[in-house]
Amino acid sequence: MDVKGLRALRGPNIWSRNTVLEAQVCGAMPSDLPPGLGCHGFLQRLHALLPGLEMPDSPSADEAASMVHALAYTVLNLQKLAGSPVSFVRTEQGAEPGTYLLAVEYVEESVGRRAMEVAESLCLAALQGQTLDTRAAVQQLRDLYEDIKLGPSTGSIVAAAKRRGVPIRRLTEGSLVQLGWGAKQRRIQAAETDATSAIAESIAQDKELTKMLLRAAGVPVPDGRCVKDADDAVAAAREIGGPVVIKPRDGNQGRGVAVNLTSEDAIRRAYALAEEIDTPVMVEQYVPGYDYRLLVVGDKLVAAARRDPPHVVGDGVHTISELIDQINTDPLRGEGHGSSLTKIQLDDIALATLGRQGCTPQIIPEKGRNVILRNNANLSTGGTATDVTDDVHPDIAAMAVSAARMVGLDICGIDFISPNVFEPLSEQSGCAVEVNAAPGLRMHLDPSFGKPRNVGEALICSMFAPGENGRIPVVAVTGTNGKTTTVRLLAHVLGLTGQTVGMTNSDGVYIGSRCIDHGDCSGPRSARKVLAHPRVQAAVLEAARGGILREGLGFDRCDVAVVTNIGQGDHLGLNGIHTAK
Repeated sequence: MDVKGLRALRGPNIWSRNTVLEAQVCGAMPSDLPPGLGCHGFLQRLHALLPGLEMPDSPSADEAASMVHALAYTVLNLQKLAGSPVSFVRTEQGAEPGTYLLAVEYVEESVGRRAMEVAESLCLAALQGQTLDTRAAVQQLRDLYEDIKLGPSTGSIVAAAKRRGVPIRRLTEGSLVQLGWGAKQRRIQAAETDATSAIAESIAQDKELTKMLLRAAGVPVPDGRCVKDADDAVAAAREIGGPVVIKPRDGNQGRGVAVNLTSEDAIRRAYALAEEIDTPVMVEQYVPGYDYRLLVVGDKLVAAARRDPPHVVGDGVHTISELIDQINTDPLRGEGHGSSLTKIQLDDIALATLGRQGCTPQIIPEKGRNVILRNNANLSTGGTATDVTDDVHPDIAAMAVSAARMVGLDICGIDFISPNVFEPLSEQSGCAVEVNAAPGLRMHLDPSFGKPRNVGEALICSMFAPGENGRIPVVAVTGTNGKTTTVRLLAHVLGLTGQTVGMTNSDGVYIGSRCIDHGDCSGPRSARKVLAHPRVQAAVLEAARGGILREGLGFDRCDVAVVTNIGQGDHLGLNGIHTAK
């Protein structure tokens, strides 16, 4: 069994509207089976190597077709085990004797390609009666998928865009995504948009400047200042006259933050940790209360969550370290930001927090005792979130919107400390302690407790007006003869309306009257180039047979499709297509 000609069809194609991997399989013949094995025995071995393999009965009684069918479903199942949401698979006999074609859906191309390699190895191992470390191969696939898939924040926005019918194009392996086409396109990167001001983001990173601006807007903020060294940090704490918070002036995700510090020794240790993250370091008044994250999109508070610090509850049997290990086995907890929750780390801040409670990782806390592992409640350091969106008082919501406006962020996460959020500010003590650009959305999308909030939808509604989907008029032309002439005529007619027309054909790529690329540009890559151009208000795209077969279409759909003719010439006999039907 030999897989050849593997290629990725990155747009709608002859198999499916989904992205698929296409390959030709040679040598999958009953004669390849060891004596006495048979196709049934081969499938039993394959199931033993990959327990839980989901595969419907082969549509063919032909044993060779059944083996190819098994290979295709193995590719599909391996991607599913990696976490990729795929479902489409198809196999059929090729044009040449002893050859078969398979097509399997993929979401991330590199994961699909690696799954194909692993599936081929599994099938060969089944044929030869060998063993294979399937668990390790699946874990590698899972790690690869976690590394390259969109994070929860970007993923929620993209999912909301798809529901609206907005075309999507991922521009990098990171989180930079194009939403829409041509002149109507928008771009996002995580929870930032192309309207997010670089100046506003810079302000949000400077905590001291942010406090000054918020105070000017009437938003309550804690007292405090930047310090130059540990001695100055102790002096600032004395000036404040109570428990303090120490944090880097330019920090994020709770790194280097220590709260509720009273002793000189604790302040000096916290200063040293914060200094490793960034300097200068800030010393601020500690404000008692719960830690809330308020999410503002545009001029509206769209979600709120109470964040609770990582902690363990004693059972009288296990040590604190063992209790942390038990919590970290939760499948919802992972490394980084790709999962709903983050694993708890026993770092220096956690050890210092335990020390202030008279604890070490090796002690066994009595049953029911709540042991705090750090005082800041960021999800990125192992905290949990409870949705409180419906409880937020209008006065606090207005304060959050004012804070976002003052900094200048279109999408903003405000960290707010107060006893609660259902009473107005005038009836309780509360402070905005931080303003965040590109705020993480996972605490709202998948809170530990309470109602999930579709914040991705809120972001899309802020970017596209009601009824808008970021699309421009698209005409696609294919056929045997006359494509380029037809494309030129259509582009000329559209240009008479005053629109800037993007055009691809066998001569080049044109934006209006300007040629930006020369040569045969009738394939999907040229189409994507036009649809990414910010001046293009309408597109006329030549879609040659070769490009469709090689990579699929360069767009998900068009408004008008023109087929000039279907001939019997050099367009037949290639890529397994031998008839005009």
